[in-house]
Amino acid sequence: MPLRQTLFAATAAFAVVFAMTPASSQTLRYANQGELKSLDPYTLKETTTIAHHAHVYEGLVTRDKDLKIIPALAESWETPEPTRWRFHLRQGVKFHNGDPFTADDVIFSADRVRAKGSNFLTNVPADAKFIKIDDYTVDVKLDSPNPILTSQWDGWFIMDKKWCEENNAVAPTPASATTPSYASLHENGTGPFTIESHQPGVKTVFKVNPNWWRKPEHNLKEIVFTSIGSAATRVAALLSGEVDVIEPVPTQDIQRVNASGTATVMSAPEIRTIFLGMDQVRDELLYSNIKGKNPFKDIRVREAFYKAIDVELIKNRVMRGLSTPSALMVAPQLYPLSKDFTRTKPDPDGAKKLMAEAGYPDGFEVTMDCPNDRYVNDADICQAVVGMLARIGVKVNLLAQPKAQYFGKVLKPGGFQTSFYLLGWTPSSMDSHNVLYDIMGCRDDPKNATRGEANLGGYCNKELDALADKILIEPDTAKRDQMIKQAFEIGIKDYGYIPLHQQALAWGVSKKVKLTQRADNEVLFYWATKQDE
Repeated sequence: MPLRQTLFAATAAFAVVFAMTPASSQTLRYANQGELKSLDPYTLKETTTIAHHAHVYEGLVTRDKDLKIIPALAESWETPEPTRWRFHLRQGVKFHNGDPFTADDVIFSADRVRAKGSNFLTNVPADAKFIKIDDYTVDVKLDSPNPILTSQWDGWFIMDKKWCEENNAVAPTPASATTPSYASLHENGTGPFTIESHQPGVKTVFKVNPNWWRKPEHNLKEIVFTSIGSAATRVAALLSGEVDVIEPVPTQDIQRVNASGTATVMSAPEIRTIFLGMDQVRDELLYSNIKGKNPFKDIRVREAFYKAIDVELIKNRVMRGLSTPSALMVAPQLYPLSKDFTRTKPDPDGAKKLMAEAGYPDGFEVTMDCPNDRYVNDADICQAVVGMLARIGVKVNLLAQPKAQYFGKVLKPGGFQTSFYLLGWTPSSMDSHNVLYDIMGCRDDPKNATRGEANLGGYCNKELDALADKILIEPDTAKRDQMIKQAFEIGIKDYGYIPLHQQALAWGVSKKVKLTQRADNEVLFYWATKQDE
């Protein structure tokens, strides 16, 4: 399609999207490549979705502009003993419908977030017992010490017990749900904004909450969020002034946005790690031409896949230099000993030999699940991986889908439904333990059903799990870092995962708007200000 026609099509598309929303200096219009499907804050542990929910819901704690844990609905806490925490709740806070916030809501939310269907099972430890002392005091009793408990609670939002019970929303809505629940279509939080209207996957309108307990740092009356999957349409909308903020800006358009005079790109390293995973648990892969066995159970096949992937080529060709290749499953900003690890160079010839030794001299076929609207250039990364694996005889059938369909498939209850996949992970606790526990932990632990909650391929090493348990309770930082190092070394030796890179943040922002950009890539508008038109 000629450039003129492309720009016309993009302009027409966003003109239709925003035609029904009158312009206002106190209205901020935001477009993201992904959708907002569910308003249930326990449905999907995914950064963009959590950020949307953070405009409406609040937790006992939150993170400030520098990602430090600070009080929120809990105004203070202490640890009278190593296995007991006491939280003093903020008084006078009301949910959007006027219900008072009390200890009953905390205890209810602690049960709901750990119930079947929740995607936040590991945010609140399974052994944590919540005890109501009075309406504004809650004790949390643990079986063993947990010095990072409050860090794990970032993203766990408190819900109104009475509202959930009245609306048949006591159970969380799973990501794979095919029919919406009341909580997935409505909200009742305590946060700075309410939701006036919600069209799942299309458009959501937020209105300021005049009764918010905290003094606002923003000057907005309204946020209009629209999903725009087309990169060209999203950029055109920003440059024309139809939207004020977009995320992400495609790498190829960054220079054009910065040269526009009307918008700029806020860019910085992100702490999310993009990686590849493989089904290592089934006796036969769900999506492969190999019958009766699972090639990924053979470490030689996993090593071959690792050696076939050229992360520098992905950085230079796909990411246009805006990624940091990684040897670890955690960002270097979050682990001081990451500098001790180096990634081996790609070796396609060595990979072919390994495939032959494993009994696959001609390779095999496998389906790769990949989102196409979640991470920076996600589908292009997957396409590059397809080409790299083809060089060692592996035919990858790429299934790239919008994130709602992708997560609905790979997180399907009863066993994750993927053979080979791309995923990104930002540890919610900003700590390596989260990666070792949620991503790399065995998901077949009979003593702990929450371990490996996001381990889609079933990688398992009991020695690593034992180290992760010790890491959680170790108070000595130096000893803890050495144990983390040992755990990552085990995962590397197993070729349990293939880390690719940390992507760069790329927010397109109108020059009329001022935002705070955090390294976790949560676009939070309760810190946004917009100049008058």
